[in-house]
Amino acid sequence: MPAVFRRAARFLAPALMLLVAGCSSGDPAAGPTHGSAPAASPSARDGGVRKPPARASFDYQLGGPYQPPAGVRAVSRDRTADPVPGLYNICYVNAFQSQPGGAVGWWQKHHSDLLLHDRHGEPVVDEDWQEPLLDISGAAKREKLAGIVGRWIDGCADAGFDAVEPDNLDSYERSDHLLTADDAASFARLLATRAHRRGLAIAQKNTTDLLDRREHIGFDFAVVEECGRFQECTEFADAYRGRAFDIEYGAKDFDRACRSWGRKLSVTLRDRDVSPAGEKAHVYRRCDAAG
Repeated sequence: MPAVFRRAARFLAPALMLLVAGCSSGDPAAGPTHGSAPAASPSARDGGVRKPPARASFDYQLGGPYQPPAGVRAVSRDRTADPVPGLYNICYVNAFQSQPGGAVGWWQKHHSDLLLHDRHGEPVVDEDWQEPLLDISGAAKREKLAGIVGRWIDGCADAGFDAVEPDNLDSYERSDHLLTADDAASFARLLATRAHRRGLAIAQKNTTDLLDRREHIGFDFAVVEECGRFQECTEFADAYRGRAFDIEYGAKDFDRACRSWGRKLSVTLRDRDVSPAGEKAHVYRRCDAAG
């Protein structure tokens, strides 16, 4: 089963996607004004970056920020949101595709050459979310794109996040064979270099096909969706020595993941809209071994 079905962004309702897009109505390279940066949370240091604690209790808040439940030690939020003081904070960035809405128009107006086009000159679009793919097929374009996405990563660092989660690493699988795994790995390595330069750890998002390249790319930990459902948790847990956060969207998959892998990595159950606490659709459970 392709990793395309395991992206949280794919499950967000369109209205929520506009919220997650944040600054999509203007220049997506411009970030919001954040509050003061939180104090650094305790975690393992390696090469100047703070890796998350192994098997840390986790909350996935892409649908909107809210006060994390008691006991949570790590949280992932969109780059337009503020980090949580005292926790390990992961900054979500849509790095391999454009956000929908106004951000698409910005790319088309200012950087249409950096959008992937098919042989007819039409943009290649992730049809499930109407997200045009970014063209990472050549070194020169990757460098230009890394400059744009790099400013978002800089914004995460300036805001006080500990790490960055670049989404859609697997977009080459939706490119009609115009992009390759090599392209994705090369671009991810540029992003990892930028993140590390700013003192941020960087997560591998899904995609077992690139696990064997994790050290070459520079990934420090993993954020994965439904590894329990797709029987991939052991691979991520072993590769990252427990520094892997799994988000399940089905109760049965979550229960199975807890039984099989709950002592090897952090497992969290969220609703598919990753809706904030207080909303009717909100679901949150965890089976972390670390407590």
